[in-house]
Formats: sequence, C-alpha cells, structure tokens
Amino acid sequence: MEITASMVKQLREQTGAGMMECKKALIETGGDFEKALVYLREHGIIKAASKSERVTREGIVASYIHTGNKIGVLLELNCETDFVARTDEFKQLAKDICMQIAAANPLYISRDDVPKEVIESELQIYKKQALQEGKPEKMVDKIAEGRLNKFFSEVCLLEQPFIKDSNSSVEDIIKLAISKFGENIKISRFVRFEVGTK
Repeated sequence: MEITASMVKQLREQTGAGMMECKKALIETGGDFEKALVYLREHGIIKAASKSERVTREGIVASYIHTGNKIGVLLELNCETDFVARTDEFKQLAKDICMQIAAANPLYISRDDVPKEVIESELQIYKKQALQEGKPEKMVDKIAEGRLNKFFSEVCLLEQPFIKDSNSSVEDIIKLAISKFGENIKISRFVRFEVGTK
C-alpha cells in the first residue's frame, strides 16, 4: 500500500509524533492507521510528544571540533533536570547532534525558525522551475510544496536525516531520547564555525 503525505499528516496531527516516525509507523503496519497508533505507543513516541511543552531549564553546552580543526560546533541542549543533563547518554546525544551540525551544516533548528520571506522566495523559485520544466500548471503548487519540504529537510536540523541512521531524522532521535529519559529535551541554539567562511 502506498503511504501518502496526507496519511502521514493525519497521523502526525493526531499523535504529535514527527513526520519520519509517522511514515515509518505506517510503513511498518502496511498503512493501517489504528496499528500505526499502537506502533507509536509501543515505541514511546506518543509519550515523548506529550512532554514537548514541559519547561527545559537545565542542560549542557556541548562542543565538537572536527578532525583537522577546520570545523567547530557549539550547542546548547536542554532538559528538565540536572540529573539527566549529567548522564553519559545525554552528553552522547549532545555530541551526536554536534557532529550532525558539523557534517550537515543546518541553517535553522526547525522550519518554524525559517523566516517567512525565505520560504516565500524558495516557493517562487520552485514554481518558476516547475513551469520551466513544462509541468502542468495545476500541479505547480504541489510540486513547489514538495520541493519546499525537501529544502526544509536540508536546512532544518530537526528534519535532517540523522548521520548515524539515515532512516531517522534528528527529531526522531530526540523523541526517542525523551521517551527514554522521561523528560522533555530541546535544542535551544547552536553555532557552527568553519575556517574561511563567515
């Protein structure tokens, strides 16, 4: 059975789980919506979504310097308690996210951080490209939306495929950590330095 974007969207709206998690749940369950809900519950993903509004005032600032000393990353990763922030698993999560930032060079944490003018500009470019490629005019908006989603998956840290597991997004990895620790976890900010660029 083909898993459509609208199926993924519907499951995401109902559960609060990430897009990649919802898609994976639907694939694993052959598109059965009820079984996908059970799958997400069994994997603790819905539980993680329910913690997403809790305040995160603790955490750590992690750093990573890539081999050759040409790329460096500083990251603030927050959680709810100092107890979790001091665990080796939390520190490893922060290091993995730093490595992700070094390797994939995201510009924003999430699509909510992308300025509206950037989104509008990208949409206009994709619409023009679709028309120049001879796509039917009635399909241009849908094609542009699809390309915009691909843009988000390249420039938004949470939507990027995770460097250690390309079947999961960074958001999926964080949600798994939330369900494991039983606390909300958020990326507050990051900065990436690369020699010779500004």
